Amino acid sequence: MIDFRYHLVSLISVFLALAVGIILGAGPLQGTLGDQLTEQVDTLRTERNELRDELVQAQAAAQDQRRFIESAGDQLVAGSLAGLNVAVVEVDEVSDASRKAVLDELEAADGTVVAQERLAASWTSADELTMRETVADGLREKLPADAIEGVIDDESGPADLLAASLTVALTDTTPTEPGSFSDAALEQQHLLEQVGLVEQIAEPSAPADAILLLSGGDTGGDDESETQDADPQQIGMNALAALAGTSAEIVGTSVVAGPTTQDGDLVATVRADDELADKVSTVSGVEQTTGQIVVPLAIAAQDAGAVDQYGFEDGASVLPPVVENGEPQGNG
Repeated sequence: MIDFRYHLVSLISVFLALAVGIILGAGPLQGTLGDQLTEQVDTLRTERNELRDELVQAQAAAQDQRRFIESAGDQLVAGSLAGLNVAVVEVDEVSDASRKAVLDELEAADGTVVAQERLAASWTSADELTMRETVADGLREKLPADAIEGVIDDESGPADLLAASLTVALTDTTPTEPGSFSDAALEQQHLLEQVGLVEQIAEPSAPADAILLLSGGDTGGDDESETQDADPQQIGMNALAALAGTSAEIVGTSVVAGPTTQDGDLVATVRADDELADKVSTVSGVEQTTGQIVVPLAIAAQDAGAVDQYGFEDGASVLPPVVENGEPQGNG
């Protein structure tokens, strides 16, 4: 059994160890420990200063590169969209900065923005699927047969029908007079606005030769109100992807542009579908100057028959081919 003497010996040992530590720390080890700590602090301070200098240099280099890109951008895109009418359709929330920058690049490319539209949330919402089915059924017989031949048939769902309706409304491949809209196209536009599927930012002034679908990168998220029996091909990103594909088939040039890709956004959805990626060009990174410059170049390239995916992600092309005399000349 442990007695009082055992406790006394233990206490004495503790105090002796403490005393030895104090003596050594104040004596022979004091200088060594102090020198080591001082050296470590000096080393850390030097490393911090070097990293700070490297950061300043990197920021200056990035600023120089951005100035170069901005200066070269106008020369790179100038004339690439000459004579081409472009309709811009915002498919979700797009920032004012991105919208303005992309529109500025289209103008710098000598393109003419003949329409600006914004899709309402009801275009993709599962809760509005019944409404879209009703509207699509009403539009089916009003779509010009020659414009949708080979694209829309009796099996086409509401997403494809509405996509065809908006494309006809913006591009009108069968106008009665050059540069004007046919009655059928005007009717499509009116009906889409009337039911609240589309909002006009700028009224269409002439039929478009190309459609730019501009995205803010919204992935849709989880909508708890979505009905469980809704056809997934008719809602969410699939409905927007149908717009990209159908418009490309009808008008020939349909480009999707958005910020740096993230899983589930429109650019990623198009790229993940081999069939869509073969007929729809995409541009990522439009929140940056490089992506903004690529947008008109991608439209010009697809108008000349070159479809590709542009960006800095793996598998994407950095720059569209140069177009001369209506023909792509090779990748940049």
